[in-house]
Amino acid sequence: MGRARKLPFALRAAVHSALRRVADLQAPCPAGRRRDVLDASWRVIGASRTALWPAALGPEARLVAGKVENLRVATARLGRRELAAGQVFSFWRHVGRPSRRAGFVIGRELREGCLVPSVGGGLCQLSNALYDAALSAGLTIVERHAHSAVVAGSLAERGRDATVFFPYVDLRFTAPFPYAVEARMSADELVVEIFARSGRARRAAPRASRCVERASEGIGSCHSCGVARCSSYAPALAGGPRGETAFLLDRWTPEHDAWVSARRREGDLLFIPADGGRRGRASYRWATEGFAEVREHLAVTLARALASRRLAEQGAQRQRALLSYDARLAAAMARGLDPGVRHLVVQQTLLPHLERLGALGGRTVDVLATRLPLAALHARLDAAARRHPRSPTIADFRAPAALVEAERRALTRAARVVTPHAEIARCVGPRVERVAWARSVLPPADRGAYVVTLGPIAARRGALELREALRGLGATLRVTGRDLEGGFDFGVPLAPPSHDPLAGARVVVAPAWVEHEPRALLSALDRGVPVIASRACGLGALEGVTEIAPGDVAGLRAALCAHLEGRPGAQREARR
Repeated sequence: MGRARKLPFALRAAVHSALRRVADLQAPCPAGRRRDVLDASWRVIGASRTALWPAALGPEARLVAGKVENLRVATARLGRRELAAGQVFSFWRHVGRPSRRAGFVIGRELREGCLVPSVGGGLCQLSNALYDAALSAGLTIVERHAHSAVVAGSLAERGRDATVFFPYVDLRFTAPFPYAVEARMSADELVVEIFARSGRARRAAPRASRCVERASEGIGSCHSCGVARCSSYAPALAGGPRGETAFLLDRWTPEHDAWVSARRREGDLLFIPADGGRRGRASYRWATEGFAEVREHLAVTLARALASRRLAEQGAQRQRALLSYDARLAAAMARGLDPGVRHLVVQQTLLPHLERLGALGGRTVDVLATRLPLAALHARLDAAARRHPRSPTIADFRAPAALVEAERRALTRAARVVTPHAEIARCVGPRVERVAWARSVLPPADRGAYVVTLGPIAARRGALELREALRGLGATLRVTGRDLEGGFDFGVPLAPPSHDPLAGARVVVAPAWVEHEPRALLSALDRGVPVIASRACGLGALEGVTEIAPGDVAGLRAALCAHLEGRPGAQREARR
């Protein structure tokens, strides 16, 4: 667009914007209710699927990446919305003003027949898909505007496009029945679906459009027309993105550190809470060599550390606070991602928060798993709570349903899930990449007759099952952790405290319902002390481990008897 035409365009836009605001005051379009989950009575009645990335990026790769970033922001804002019968859906009412403050970046916009760079550019792909899905669902179109030119391979070639320009060029539709609208992104597609209650569904299998953009013939752009006098001319936007892969990591684990070091390539980016090696923080001592850039997030990390020290070791307040800091760290990392980064390696604590922010859309994802998926974790804790309803610790906290659903969606989209934990691997299924536990060469422990339990005394760690299994065995127990249950009594003689918790150990026992970091058990094995552990500990088939099911008191008692009587091999079948 030439400079001589820019002022009249701006004046026309100002007049139309004022008229639209007056009209909206007279007939407002209230926003639909945001829904994290729709119940089973909802059915898809219209859908549209369009490719995010063209077959060849060409010289406008950064503008295409900007378009995809704008779609990430917009789909995160829209999410899934439920609207009442007769309620009008408005694109701009739900997406909002496309400003830098709102997170939008420079992308490609089709304006007056030319592709130009602009903040929020590319949102028409979402409005096109919404219009296409609404047509497929048979909804009533209240307002729709066609594009001024046709991009090859787009929905405009089929007359199923709808351009938008904030705030006066809008897309609006409605239905005479309750309906819901959802927009989401996979690694390579924008997906829009329209839902209705099952009794309103017009068809069992709605048609889903599938479009892939091709090179746009006959449409000018900054890199095809080269008109330097154009006010939108921006040749500096040519070139590729900064970094192809970004690693978004939180607390250090040796297994994942080794995996990252083996896979990172020149040009990759590393996002961590703090450079633990340089700052003397062992919990963040990720290997940083070989990355194009290492970005720390010190403010959030310091705030989390201070809050953690003030909170109790156990309890709902602690868990809620830690989740909120995980969300803050994920948001800080997401803000620093270059729009053109196409692949992410994400540690699991950050995963559901990044999904809710929309940061995973348009990207492939690998997950470094450090715990059970939230849904499986809640199911395990619920089973333990039913067994022990009086425990003050086992049912005190569950993550919000929205976070559980976000993690489920994110794990579904993951290309692979990396973990050393056998139980997590079983939950994930065929996409898992199992890595070995990190082991150490340690001096052997002085063996004796004690049964040893390592770590805090809590119902989720199997304290109640252990008390029941020890009854009448005549064993002496060494307890090494704090009592989180409050006045807990194992009912057996206790060994005197020692600077070495494994001194005099016959066997270490860990009948946990949940255990994601069995470091103490690995150390016991490395010192030659056998371990009885539930499958929840994730040790799998390591030598020296007798594995039982969580909550299996009979199996635990039999394994204890075998070790106390000097015949641990008799209980190898308990592993199954």
